[in-house]
Amino acid sequence: MESANQTASATEFILLGLSAHPKLEKMFFVLILSMYLVILMGNGVLILVTMLVSNLHTPMYFFLGNLSFLDICYTTSSVPLILDSFLNSRKTIAFSACAVQMFLSFAMGATECVLLGMMAFDRYIAICNPLRYPMVMNKAAYLPMAASSWGAGIAVSIVQTSLAMRLPFCGNNIINHFTCEILAVLKLACVDISINVISMGVTNVIFLGVPVLFIFVSYIFILTTILRIPSAEGRKKAFSTCSAHLTVVVVFYGTILFMYGKPKSKDPLGADKHDLSDKLIALFYGVVTPMLNPIIYSLRNKDVKMAVRNLVHQKHFTQ
Repeated sequence: MESANQTASATEFILLGLSAHPKLEKMFFVLILSMYLVILMGNGVLILVTMLVSNLHTPMYFFLGNLSFLDICYTTSSVPLILDSFLNSRKTIAFSACAVQMFLSFAMGATECVLLGMMAFDRYIAICNPLRYPMVMNKAAYLPMAASSWGAGIAVSIVQTSLAMRLPFCGNNIINHFTCEILAVLKLACVDISINVISMGVTNVIFLGVPVLFIFVSYIFILTTILRIPSAEGRKKAFSTCSAHLTVVVVFYGTILFMYGKPKSKDPLGADKHDLSDKLIALFYGVVTPMLNPIIYSLRNKDVKMAVRNLVHQKHFTQ
Protein backbone atom coordinates (compact mmCIF):
# COMPACT_ATOMS: atom_id res chain seq x y z
CA MET A 1 0.00 0.00 0.00
CA GLU A 2 2.84 2.37 0.87
CA SER A 3 4.53 1.60 -2.42
CA ALA A 4 1.30 2.31 -4.29
CA ASN A 5 0.94 5.63 -2.54
CA GLN A 6 4.48 6.62 -3.41
CA THR A 7 3.85 5.79 -7.05
CA ALA A 8 0.54 7.67 -7.10
CA SER A 9 2.00 10.70 -5.38
CA ALA A 10 4.35 11.28 -8.32
CA THR A 11 1.53 11.44 -10.87
CA GLU A 12 -1.68 12.45 -9.07
CA PHE A 13 -3.28 13.80 -5.92
CA ILE A 14 -6.47 12.74 -4.16
CA LEU A 15 -8.86 15.58 -3.24
CA LEU A 16 -10.90 14.73 -0.15
CA GLY A 17 -13.48 17.49 -0.49
CA LEU A 18 -16.68 16.30 1.18
CA SER A 19 -15.85 12.60 0.94
CA ALA A 20 -16.63 12.15 4.62
CA HIS A 21 -20.07 13.75 4.10
CA PRO A 22 -21.55 12.14 0.95
CA LYS A 23 -25.08 13.31 1.77
CA LEU A 24 -23.92 16.92 1.46
CA GLU A 25 -22.31 16.44 -1.93
CA LYS A 26 -25.50 16.32 -4.02
CA MET A 27 -26.99 19.31 -2.21
CA PHE A 28 -23.83 21.39 -2.63
CA PHE A 29 -23.55 20.34 -6.28
CA VAL A 30 -26.88 22.02 -7.06
CA LEU A 31 -26.05 25.06 -4.89
CA ILE A 32 -22.55 25.65 -6.28
CA LEU A 33 -23.67 25.01 -9.88
CA SER A 34 -26.46 27.59 -9.48
CA MET A 35 -24.04 30.13 -8.04
CA TYR A 36 -21.52 29.44 -10.81
CA LEU A 37 -24.15 30.07 -13.49
CA VAL A 38 -25.05 33.37 -11.78
CA ILE A 39 -21.35 34.30 -11.79
CA LEU A 40 -21.00 33.57 -15.51
CA MET A 41 -24.20 35.42 -16.40
CA GLY A 42 -23.74 38.42 -14.10
CA ASN A 43 -20.08 39.05 -14.89
CA GLY A 44 -20.63 38.25 -18.56
CA VAL A 45 -23.36 40.90 -18.77
CA LEU A 46 -21.10 43.46 -17.08
CA ILE A 47 -18.29 42.74 -19.55
CA LEU A 48 -20.65 43.13 -22.52
CA VAL A 49 -22.12 46.34 -21.14
CA THR A 50 -18.75 47.96 -20.51
CA MET A 51 -17.62 46.99 -24.02
CA LEU A 52 -20.76 47.88 -26.01
CA VAL A 53 -22.05 51.03 -24.29
CA SER A 54 -19.95 54.02 -25.35
CA ASN A 55 -20.64 56.21 -22.30
CA LEU A 56 -19.15 53.45 -20.12
CA HIS A 57 -15.79 53.64 -21.92
CA THR A 58 -14.15 55.24 -18.90
CA PRO A 59 -11.31 54.08 -16.60
CA MET A 60 -13.71 53.03 -13.82
CA TYR A 61 -15.75 50.75 -16.07
CA PHE A 62 -12.65 49.48 -17.83
CA PHE A 63 -11.36 48.29 -14.44
CA LEU A 64 -14.81 46.87 -13.68
CA GLY A 65 -14.74 44.87 -16.92
CA ASN A 66 -11.32 43.52 -15.92
CA LEU A 67 -12.66 42.60 -12.48
CA SER A 68 -15.60 40.73 -14.02
CA PHE A 69 -13.35 38.83 -16.44
CA LEU A 70 -11.01 38.01 -13.56
CA ASP A 71 -13.90 36.64 -11.46
CA ILE A 72 -14.99 34.39 -14.33
CA CYS A 73 -11.43 33.08 -14.73
CA TYR A 74 -11.00 32.59 -10.99
CA THR A 75 -14.15 30.54 -10.53
CA THR A 76 -13.65 28.60 -13.75
CA SER A 77 -10.21 27.52 -12.52
CA SER A 78 -11.76 25.69 -9.56
CA VAL A 79 -15.56 25.31 -9.69
CA PRO A 80 -15.75 22.70 -12.51
CA LEU A 81 -13.21 20.59 -10.58
CA ILE A 82 -15.29 20.93 -7.40
CA LEU A 83 -18.52 20.02 -9.20
CA ASP A 84 -16.86 16.97 -10.74
CA SER A 85 -15.66 15.83 -7.31
CA PHE A 86 -19.23 16.02 -5.98
CA LEU A 87 -20.43 13.57 -8.64
CA ASN A 88 -17.54 11.12 -8.90
CA SER A 89 -16.34 8.70 -6.27
CA ARG A 90 -12.81 8.82 -7.71
CA LYS A 91 -11.60 12.25 -6.64
CA THR A 92 -8.15 12.34 -8.21
CA ILE A 93 -6.32 15.06 -10.12
CA ALA A 94 -3.16 14.64 -12.18
CA PHE A 95 0.01 16.28 -10.87
CA SER A 96 0.21 18.57 -13.93
CA ALA A 97 -3.49 19.49 -13.72
CA CYS A 98 -3.03 20.29 -10.03
CA ALA A 99 -0.16 22.64 -10.92
CA VAL A 100 -2.26 24.41 -13.58
CA GLN A 101 -5.25 24.78 -11.26
CA MET A 102 -3.04 26.10 -8.45
CA PHE A 103 -1.38 28.56 -10.82
CA LEU A 104 -4.66 29.92 -12.19
CA SER A 105 -6.41 30.36 -8.84
CA PHE A 106 -3.34 31.96 -7.21
CA ALA A 107 -2.78 34.27 -10.20
CA MET A 108 -6.40 35.44 -10.25
CA GLY A 109 -6.47 36.04 -6.48
CA ALA A 110 -3.23 38.04 -6.52
CA THR A 111 -4.37 40.02 -9.57
CA GLU A 112 -7.65 40.95 -7.90
CA CYS A 113 -5.81 42.30 -4.85
CA VAL A 114 -3.73 44.63 -7.03
CA LEU A 115 -6.65 45.55 -9.29
CA LEU A 116 -8.79 46.65 -6.33
CA GLY A 117 -5.92 48.94 -5.32
CA MET A 118 -5.80 50.42 -8.82
CA MET A 119 -9.55 51.01 -8.69
CA ALA A 120 -9.13 52.82 -5.36
CA PHE A 121 -6.57 55.14 -6.98
CA ASP A 122 -9.02 55.83 -9.81
CA ARG A 123 -11.73 56.81 -7.29
CA TYR A 124 -9.22 58.94 -5.34
CA ILE A 125 -8.33 60.99 -8.43
CA ALA A 126 -11.99 61.26 -9.52
CA ILE A 127 -13.15 62.67 -6.17
CA CYS A 128 -10.10 64.46 -4.76
CA ASN A 129 -8.76 65.89 -8.05
CA PRO A 130 -11.73 65.90 -10.44
CA LEU A 131 -10.31 68.65 -12.69
CA ARG A 132 -7.14 66.63 -13.29
CA TYR A 133 -8.96 63.33 -13.72
CA PRO A 134 -9.11 63.34 -17.57
CA MET A 135 -5.40 64.16 -17.73
CA VAL A 136 -4.21 61.72 -15.03
CA MET A 137 -6.50 58.77 -15.84
CA ASN A 138 -6.13 58.76 -19.60
CA LYS A 139 -5.76 55.69 -21.78
CA ALA A 140 -1.98 55.80 -21.55
CA ALA A 141 -2.31 55.48 -17.75
CA TYR A 142 -5.15 53.06 -17.04
CA LEU A 143 -4.19 50.46 -19.67
CA PRO A 144 -0.70 49.94 -18.13
CA MET A 145 -2.27 49.97 -14.65
CA ALA A 146 -4.55 47.06 -15.56
CA ALA A 147 -1.78 45.26 -17.45
CA SER A 148 0.59 45.59 -14.49
CA SER A 149 -2.08 44.11 -12.19
CA TRP A 150 -2.37 41.04 -14.41
CA GLY A 151 1.39 40.85 -14.91
CA ALA A 152 2.15 41.03 -11.20
CA GLY A 153 -0.45 38.38 -10.35
CA ILE A 154 0.75 35.99 -13.06
CA ALA A 155 4.42 36.51 -12.18
CA VAL A 156 4.02 35.82 -8.47
CA SER A 157 1.84 32.80 -9.23
CA ILE A 158 4.54 31.34 -11.48
CA VAL A 159 7.07 31.73 -8.66
CA GLN A 160 4.86 30.26 -5.92
CA THR A 161 3.53 27.40 -8.06
CA SER A 162 7.04 26.48 -9.23
CA LEU A 163 8.36 26.47 -5.66
CA ALA A 164 5.46 24.29 -4.49
CA MET A 165 5.42 21.75 -7.30
CA ARG A 166 9.20 21.21 -7.23
CA LEU A 167 8.92 19.81 -3.70
CA PRO A 168 9.14 16.03 -3.23
CA PHE A 169 5.92 14.30 -2.12
CA CYS A 170 7.04 11.02 -0.58
CA GLY A 171 3.82 9.10 -0.14
CA ASN A 172 1.00 11.20 1.26
CA ASN A 173 -0.83 12.46 -1.80
CA ILE A 174 -4.17 13.20 -0.11
CA ILE A 175 -5.15 16.91 -0.20
CA ASN A 176 -7.69 17.72 2.49
CA HIS A 177 -9.41 20.31 0.31
CA PHE A 178 -11.71 20.75 -2.71
CA THR A 179 -8.91 22.00 -4.97
CA CYS A 180 -5.12 22.18 -5.15
CA GLU A 181 -4.96 25.02 -2.66
CA ILE A 182 -1.29 25.90 -2.28
CA LEU A 183 -1.11 25.71 1.52
CA ALA A 184 -2.86 22.32 1.52
CA VAL A 185 -0.37 21.02 -1.05
CA LEU A 186 2.65 22.35 0.87
CA LYS A 187 1.60 20.30 3.92
CA LEU A 188 2.17 17.10 1.91
CA ALA A 189 5.84 17.77 1.20
CA CYS A 190 8.33 15.51 2.95
CA VAL A 191 11.07 18.14 3.19
CA ASP A 192 11.53 21.40 5.03
CA ILE A 193 9.20 24.04 3.52
CA SER A 194 10.64 27.06 5.36
CA ILE A 195 11.56 28.76 2.08
CA ASN A 196 8.01 28.31 0.81
CA VAL A 197 6.50 29.62 4.04
CA ILE A 198 8.76 32.69 4.04
CA SER A 199 8.05 33.29 0.36
CA MET A 200 4.29 33.01 0.96
CA GLY A 201 4.56 35.42 3.91
CA VAL A 202 6.37 38.02 1.80
CA THR A 203 3.84 37.53 -1.00
CA ASN A 204 0.92 38.03 1.39
CA VAL A 205 2.44 41.27 2.70
CA ILE A 206 2.95 42.58 -0.84
CA PHE A 207 -0.32 41.44 -2.42
CA LEU A 208 -2.63 41.66 0.59
CA GLY A 209 -1.07 44.12 3.04
CA VAL A 210 0.15 46.78 0.60
CA PRO A 211 -3.12 47.05 -1.40
CA VAL A 212 -5.17 47.17 1.82
CA LEU A 213 -2.97 49.97 3.18
CA PHE A 214 -3.16 51.82 -0.14
CA ILE A 215 -6.95 51.46 -0.29
CA PHE A 216 -7.29 52.56 3.35
CA VAL A 217 -5.20 55.71 2.81
CA SER A 218 -7.02 56.50 -0.45
CA TYR A 219 -10.41 56.34 1.27
CA ILE A 220 -9.24 58.53 4.13
CA PHE A 221 -8.54 61.26 1.56
CA ILE A 222 -11.77 60.46 -0.30
CA LEU A 223 -13.95 60.67 2.84
CA THR A 224 -12.18 63.86 3.94
CA THR A 225 -12.90 65.44 0.56
CA ILE A 226 -16.53 64.29 0.58
CA LEU A 227 -17.13 65.72 4.06
CA ARG A 228 -15.91 69.11 2.84
CA ILE A 229 -18.64 69.27 0.18
CA PRO A 230 -21.17 71.83 1.47
CA SER A 231 -24.41 70.29 0.15
CA ALA A 232 -25.85 66.99 1.33
CA GLU A 233 -26.84 66.14 -2.25
CA GLY A 234 -23.28 66.76 -3.42
CA ARG A 235 -21.87 64.53 -0.68
CA LYS A 236 -24.34 61.78 -1.55
CA LYS A 237 -23.51 61.97 -5.26
CA ALA A 238 -19.76 61.91 -4.61
CA PHE A 239 -19.98 58.95 -2.25
CA SER A 240 -22.20 57.00 -4.65
CA THR A 241 -19.38 56.98 -7.23
CA CYS A 242 -17.14 54.94 -4.92
CA SER A 243 -19.62 53.09 -2.70
CA ALA A 244 -19.77 50.03 -4.98
CA HIS A 245 -15.98 49.66 -5.02
CA LEU A 246 -15.80 50.15 -1.26
CA THR A 247 -18.47 47.46 -0.75
CA VAL A 248 -16.56 45.00 -2.97
CA VAL A 249 -13.34 45.71 -1.05
CA VAL A 250 -15.04 45.10 2.32
CA VAL A 251 -16.59 41.83 1.10
CA PHE A 252 -13.34 40.60 -0.51
CA TYR A 253 -10.94 41.39 2.31
CA GLY A 254 -13.49 40.81 5.06
CA THR A 255 -14.00 37.24 3.87
CA ILE A 256 -10.23 36.65 3.72
CA LEU A 257 -9.75 37.98 7.26
CA PHE A 258 -12.63 35.84 8.54
CA MET A 259 -11.33 32.74 6.78
CA TYR A 260 -7.72 33.00 7.93
CA GLY A 261 -8.05 35.08 11.07
CA LYS A 262 -10.64 33.14 13.05
CA PRO A 263 -9.24 31.16 16.01
CA LYS A 264 -8.59 27.45 15.56
CA SER A 265 -10.48 24.98 17.71
CA LYS A 266 -8.43 23.25 20.41
CA ASP A 267 -11.08 20.64 21.10
CA PRO A 268 -10.01 17.35 19.45
CA LEU A 269 -13.57 16.04 19.69
CA GLY A 270 -14.75 18.89 17.48
CA ALA A 271 -11.93 18.59 14.97
CA ASP A 272 -14.14 17.04 12.28
CA LYS A 273 -16.79 19.76 12.54
CA HIS A 274 -14.10 22.42 12.56
CA ASP A 275 -12.46 20.88 9.50
CA LEU A 276 -15.81 20.79 7.68
CA SER A 277 -16.55 24.43 8.53
CA ASP A 278 -13.12 25.51 7.25
CA LYS A 279 -13.73 23.69 3.97
CA LEU A 280 -17.19 25.20 3.49
CA ILE A 281 -15.94 28.71 4.28
CA ALA A 282 -13.16 28.29 1.70
CA LEU A 283 -15.68 26.88 -0.79
CA PHE A 284 -18.10 29.76 -0.45
CA TYR A 285 -15.30 32.32 -0.47
CA GLY A 286 -14.43 31.09 -3.94
CA VAL A 287 -17.94 31.64 -5.31
CA VAL A 288 -19.76 34.18 -3.13
CA THR A 289 -17.46 37.16 -3.78
CA PRO A 290 -17.41 36.71 -7.60
CA MET A 291 -21.19 36.30 -7.51
CA LEU A 292 -21.75 39.42 -5.39
CA ASN A 293 -19.48 41.74 -7.41
CA PRO A 294 -21.80 42.19 -10.44
CA ILE A 295 -24.83 42.39 -8.14
CA ILE A 296 -23.20 45.15 -6.06
CA TYR A 297 -22.16 47.16 -9.10
CA SER A 298 -25.48 46.78 -10.90
CA LEU A 299 -27.63 47.60 -7.87
CA ARG A 300 -25.58 50.60 -6.73
CA ASN A 301 -24.77 52.09 -10.15
CA LYS A 302 -27.36 53.96 -12.17
CA ASP A 303 -25.17 54.02 -15.30
CA VAL A 304 -24.84 50.24 -15.36
CA LYS A 305 -28.55 49.69 -14.73
CA MET A 306 -29.49 52.11 -17.50
CA ALA A 307 -26.97 50.57 -19.90
CA VAL A 308 -28.34 47.07 -19.28
CA ARG A 309 -31.90 48.34 -19.71
CA ASN A 310 -30.98 50.06 -23.02
CA LEU A 311 -29.29 46.93 -24.36
CA VAL A 312 -32.33 44.85 -23.48
CA HIS A 313 -34.64 47.34 -25.22
CA GLN A 314 -32.39 47.45 -28.30
CA LYS A 315 -32.39 43.64 -28.53
CA HIS A 316 -36.17 43.60 -28.11
CA PHE A 317 -36.74 46.10 -30.93
CA THR A 318 -34.28 44.41 -33.30
CA GLN A 319 -36.23 41.19 -32.89
